[in-house]
Amino acid sequence: MTPHRIVMLAASLAACVAVAAPARAERLVTSLSSHRVLITSNFTGEQLILFGSVERDAATVPRKTGYDIVVTVTGPRQTLVTRRKDRMLGIWVNVESRVFVDVPSYLAVLSSKPVDQITNEDVRRRLQIGLAHTLLPQQLGIDLADVNRDDPLRAAYLRLQNRHRLYVEEPNGVTFLTPTLYRTSIPLPAVTPVGTYEVDVKLFADGAMIARATSAFEITKVGFEQFVANAARDHGLLYGLATAMMALMTGWLASVVFRKD
Repeated sequence: MTPHRIVMLAASLAACVAVAAPARAERLVTSLSSHRVLITSNFTGEQLILFGSVERDAATVPRKTGYDIVVTVTGPRQTLVTRRKDRMLGIWVNVESRVFVDVPSYLAVLSSKPVDQITNEDVRRRLQIGLAHTLLPQQLGIDLADVNRDDPLRAAYLRLQNRHRLYVEEPNGVTFLTPTLYRTSIPLPAVTPVGTYEVDVKLFADGAMIARATSAFEITKVGFEQFVANAARDHGLLYGLATAMMALMTGWLASVVFRKD
């Protein structure tokens, strides 16, 4: 290959790279106040602080509508059963049930404004933004799929999780301290399950997602609670026998203390 052809090829490659490079680029920088939450006997809940900034390069031009942030926190997945009761012959009985397979045990959606004001319905559905668009796989016969968003059992499941503060949606949960600096609080109730939690931060401008960052934190039991949990998991038979013996001893001791002569 001649030197002239090499120069021409290098120039063409540089031009392609220049065309492919984005004219505007933002990057998210995020940090958590703690990456490990310890559950002890007096644990009543906690608030984790997530803060970060939007970094822009020299080629970035100002956005017309500013920035918006959506933070989605997902807890460890589990399988749960939701049942619907009805009154039959004067007795409340279970008439229908639904198995939710591999669904988040905790889910928080925190945003700088209502998600329907940040982006359109198609984007929210595609990116699963908001509780209404989160996939909740359910066992339907031999099939596994999500159902209509207005399904009564699905709505009941969301209502129960929301009552325990395990599913949370806060449309003004993210605050911009400056045009590029933001913070939010992640609420963790007393019944928060242990495990690894994923934090997904999405940056929007003009209705489109332009950047994304992920992080994680862990919730774990310590002290006597951790010892009991490990014993129940690793030595189930001995744990059951010990629990039964403690119950018998407690009953016997109560009968002695409160015995009437």
